[in-house]
Amino acid sequence: MRDNEVIERIDAFCDAVPRHRARGEEHGPLVLFVPTGPGWPYYARPRQGAKPPITAADVRAVRARQRELIIPESFEWIEQAAPDMAAAAADGGLEVQTHPLLVLDEPVPQPPLPPGITVRIIAPEDPELHRIWAVPSVAFGNPGTGIGEASAAARDKIAADHDGGTIEMLRERLRSGQSVLAAAFGPDDHELLDGPHGPDGPQGPHGPHGPDGPQGPIAAGSCQAVGDIAEITGVGVLPSDRRKGLGAAVTAALAIDALNRGIATVFLSATDDAVARVYQRIGFRIIGTAMIAEPTP
Repeated sequence: MRDNEVIERIDAFCDAVPRHRARGEEHGPLVLFVPTGPGWPYYARPRQGAKPPITAADVRAVRARQRELIIPESFEWIEQAAPDMAAAAADGGLEVQTHPLLVLDEPVPQPPLPPGITVRIIAPEDPELHRIWAVPSVAFGNPGTGIGEASAAARDKIAADHDGGTIEMLRERLRSGQSVLAAAFGPDDHELLDGPHGPDGPQGPHGPHGPDGPQGPIAAGSCQAVGDIAEITGVGVLPSDRRKGLGAAVTAALAIDALNRGIATVFLSATDDAVARVYQRIGFRIIGTAMIAEPTP
């Protein structure tokens, strides 16, 4: 399949996904996805099919509607599918961000994992779901690829404040197959010591699981599909556990699962070129540019 055909398929996917939980409101050459129930708000984007050129006035009109609805003033699109959108967004008062868009192009290797680390697809009823859900929040709240201080404690603080409705909605999406979730889990500290309970017996010198307690989920990501196209999103690693190949391992697990379910096109967007290189090592290649426009913070 040619690259332009793949981009057309991905662009159609990005238009279709929000329609499961939102209604499309057309504003000239743009469409705004208005939530019809609880859950994450969606974006506005260029309309599918033939349309007039996009102008700053179009962008400002949609922004006004977003403010009226009290939803984020956010626009997303693919540069190659709507080359006039970036200038209109900038002229309409938004900050435009570019992100590498990648598509799976080769068989996915299973990256090696550090000792004691496991990766698995998450079942809807997994009791760790609230902590898994919290991992990307910590990761994206501490951007970059370098090792940082935010760790399991930050994850557990977010998980303790989780919204039960959000977690139940996530469980329902997993049950229906709309989403697939994968996570990497770190070992309990005592499992890395000599013997099943460490050299100092069941408690050891720092309690039952060493000085920091059991790690639990330390990386996570999700995949959503429409037809035979799937997008991997929200892959994040706790900053304290970066540089171990965990983001690649979670991504590979999701990609392999998607291929096993008959998905023909698997794609994702990366924060920047450094993150894109991680995905390129497991079979993805850059095919275009994913664009986001939002008000300047």
